[in-house]
Amino acid sequence: MPTRHLTVLLIVVANLAHGHPGGLDKQGGHSDRATGAYHCHREPCLTLHRQQRQAEQEARQQQRAFSGLYERSDWPHWLDEDGDCQDTRAEILIATSQVPVTFTQDDRCTVATGRWLDPYSDHIFTSAGDLDIDHLVPLRHAHGHGGDSWDERHRRQFANDPANLLPVSASANRSKGASSPDQWLPDNRGYWCQYGQHWQRIKQRYRLLITPPEQQAIDELLSTCQVAERHP
Repeated sequence: MPTRHLTVLLIVVANLAHGHPGGLDKQGGHSDRATGAYHCHREPCLTLHRQQRQAEQEARQQQRAFSGLYERSDWPHWLDEDGDCQDTRAEILIATSQVPVTFTQDDRCTVATGRWLDPYSDHIFTSAGDLDIDHLVPLRHAHGHGGDSWDERHRRQFANDPANLLPVSASANRSKGASSPDQWLPDNRGYWCQYGQHWQRIKQRYRLLITPPEQQAIDELLSTCQVAERHP
């Protein structure tokens, strides 16, 4: 290696060692001994740090306190609470089908067909595989609006509460994501009144924070109920 290049390399390494004393932890970051500031240098620290900044920004935009990062695995869902092999998804599909369902196998664990009205799109579906079970108030949203302080029993109850679960088209569910009514609404305007009522009821039942933009959207949704009453 040419002497000039070697000298530059040694200077860079020396500066890095001086600027960031201390080795990297298993996350790929470390605390500066001089300042106490934590720095990320590789994955998964870089990704976690980016997610943290995004979560903090979302909290500021929604005018709420920042919560810890959301982990879906912390919210046990699609459980078979009664031990009959039918999990929460299967039981919701059975309960909401307009006709008797069929199953993929003789054990009657997994639903194959039925007849479901997706309130988000106002379309009929007959294949269970075309449907997602949507948490009307999403798990990630609940986490960021008070649910981060719940114990596992409370999170499990919320994640499997039939009152908060709807069979909807997979495309509608994925379009909605973790959005609140001020960020996303169903294409089916005829469902807006019920959507607003349902959202507000779940939020109140679980004492979850409703932000000002969210409340404004709920009020607008509830105003459509009055229109529906005047024009049945």
